[in-house]
Amino acid sequence: MAQILAIVTMDRERIGGGAPIFIVENQEQQQKVSFSLEKILDATAHDLKNGTMILVKHS
Repeated sequence: MAQILAIVTMDRERIGGGAPIFIVENQEQQQKVSFSLEKILDATAHDLKNGTMILVKHS
């Protein structure tokens, strides 16, 4: 079972749901924010290849 802890995206219009959403302006910023959240949340970042990354906690 896995849980989505956060979403990091460049496109606010395509994202919704119950996880915290971090809006970034470019891919470099997306990588930095995702890497930081990965460490803070002890999670794994997954790139969906559509301008969105999700941070998932695998149990």
